[in-house]
Amino acid sequence: MTMTLAELAERLGATIVGEGDRAVSGCAGIQEAGRNQVTFLANRKYARFLTDTDAAAVLIRPDQPSDNDRLTRLECEDPYFAFRNAMIELHGFREHREPIGRHRGGISDAASIHPDATIGEGTRVHQNATVERGAVIGCRCQIYPGVFVGEHAEIGDDCILFPNVTIYDRCRLGDRVTIHASTVIGQDGFGYATHAGKHHKIPQSGIVVIENDVELGSGCAIERAAMGETRIGEGTKFADLISIGHGTTIGRHCLFVSLVGIAGSVTIGDYVVLGGQTGVSGHLTIGNGVQALGKTAIVSDIEPGQIIGGIPAVDADTAKRNALTAANLHELHKRVKKLERARKD
Repeated sequence: MTMTLAELAERLGATIVGEGDRAVSGCAGIQEAGRNQVTFLANRKYARFLTDTDAAAVLIRPDQPSDNDRLTRLECEDPYFAFRNAMIELHGFREHREPIGRHRGGISDAASIHPDATIGEGTRVHQNATVERGAVIGCRCQIYPGVFVGEHAEIGDDCILFPNVTIYDRCRLGDRVTIHASTVIGQDGFGYATHAGKHHKIPQSGIVVIENDVELGSGCAIERAAMGETRIGEGTKFADLISIGHGTTIGRHCLFVSLVGIAGSVTIGDYVVLGGQTGVSGHLTIGNGVQALGKTAIVSDIEPGQIIGGIPAVDADTAKRNALTAANLHELHKRVKKLERARKD
């Protein structure tokens, strides 16, 4: 898509300061952008790159100075969100194709669809996908090659299941759910009773429920509950390689970065952000709006609104000070030993 900066500014609700008739055709980072691309400045630490960027224009806050007179400014209060909208205008979302080979109404002849399954209007099922007995898939979904949808599973409208996603039996997905390649929904929870030195499996009779507008990255694993539900709340987004234990409830509009691990029977509130490699012990409660730095180990309940970090978790400022101290423990140890020797002398 190509348009002038004036046209783009109008669509984004931005105020243009500079050359409005210049044509642009894409978006890029501030260091990589070329003369027909738009960039953005959301983090002030990158402001030094404004001087040398080759971008045609920058999405920028009105109060952010720049000494690059040739750079057109598209002024807006939230440059990052405006950049997201510019990406939609200039690049658009991924287009989903028809299945390869012979297909009828978007359903590949090479897919395995049980006669008792229900497929909604406009849904595409690609080759080598499997939809089991009693499963229900809504309208306008994309079911990519290698996807498995188990017995009596339910998938809402406008969902996208990328290659090799597995939805176990009876699990439920809401509308507009996107699940990236090789993620598994509803495998057995890690439940065993240890007796006489052996670990005896506990049947996992529950399900997983994923609410509307959730997006899960690649290689995630969401365990079904032993009883009841494991639930992922509306609008929550996961990066890749995230593990959710059985019986856990995650609230609405949470953000989990890669390699987060949540044990079983945890209750997590709304708008919680967990940095990469954060771990949460079982049977805990994490309140609304909590933010955890990367590699945080959460081993006790966390009150709403806290910003935490460290192993085990403490408030973020203390965690940062502890990390700085620990970075030179050997030198501190030598100084303590030297003082001890001086005291003895």
